[in-house]
Amino acid sequence: MQTFRTPTDRHHTEFLSALNTRSQEIFGKIVEQYLDTGSPVGSRQLSRMLDISLSPASVRNVMADLEELGLIQAPHVSAGRVPTHQGLRFFVDAMLEVGAVEGREKRKISEQISRTAQDGSVEDFLTEASQLLSGLSHGAGVVIASKSDMVLKHLEFVRLDQSRAMAILVSEEGQVENRIVPLPAGLDNGALQRASNYLASYIVGRTIAQARELLLTRSQQQRAELDRLALKLVETGIATLSGDSGNSIPTVIVRGRANLLDDTMASDDLARVRELLDELENKRGLLDLLDDAENAEGVRIFIGAENKLFSLSGSSVILSPYKDANDKVVGVLGIIGPTRLNYARIVPVVDYTAQVIGEMLRKKAD
Repeated sequence: MQTFRTPTDRHHTEFLSALNTRSQEIFGKIVEQYLDTGSPVGSRQLSRMLDISLSPASVRNVMADLEELGLIQAPHVSAGRVPTHQGLRFFVDAMLEVGAVEGREKRKISEQISRTAQDGSVEDFLTEASQLLSGLSHGAGVVIASKSDMVLKHLEFVRLDQSRAMAILVSEEGQVENRIVPLPAGLDNGALQRASNYLASYIVGRTIAQARELLLTRSQQQRAELDRLALKLVETGIATLSGDSGNSIPTVIVRGRANLLDDTMASDDLARVRELLDELENKRGLLDLLDDAENAEGVRIFIGAENKLFSLSGSSVILSPYKDANDKVVGVLGIIGPTRLNYARIVPVVDYTAQVIGEMLRKKAD
């Protein structure tokens, strides 16, 4: 059975001590029915599902205790019961048994990501991973990748006006980024070209951070080779590029959005899910997830409001960090879906996909 890390285990000991074998079985059946169908289950139905012989009246008494503990609730008057978010949290942490990835799914994940990695960029196979996770879960697949320093193969400055130039950066993997750099007053096109060539000679084959460290040790040589304005542009340019690199919002890849936008959902639920998707695309709260992932030992599961980024949507989110060739966490990937996700199946799929992505990143670095 696989293990995974969860955000909290508050009250789990209390719940376990309060639930005898009979109560645990009834609670487990309520959760299983909810995860399988999304429907509430009543005492009469439960009495037929149990391995032990128990009357509907006895089942109702147990259900009343479970409701008092906050583990189940009635979605509407005279209905059966479904687990609360707190109940799902307890079930996932204390009762869920997670198996291995099915062989067919394992081969599909490995083969499709490997095939994309051979001919494409890192972003290409991260996108493939997001698409795969969406298809395997019928939820939305999400990949959040930190903006690591690119190893560059090309740099040039293109003047925009008298006070600004665009720095065009091309990585060894073919990724292109454009950044605005301020120009010193009075800088002519010849000095702009000299600064561009000089900076490129240090940056190409290195990351921006590596180039900056090297340039700091070459200040005397710089003064001898460049005039005052060109030197000022080199210093300003490398400082600007380094600052942008350190503060970039992560890359976000989401596939399967339509799986979260069910036409049968209430309008309020639809609005909350759309707001979640906007948050994923636009907000810096993603940095918190990446910071959290650096300390994670494995798969994380957030249910309902347990993570502020996903709290409004009421979704469940299963995430796993993935690492680069230096064994550094550089991103997270996973599934966003309804709270009745098939956790036992999806947790190992997310975990395995993160392992495959890490392997591809190591091969790319070789």
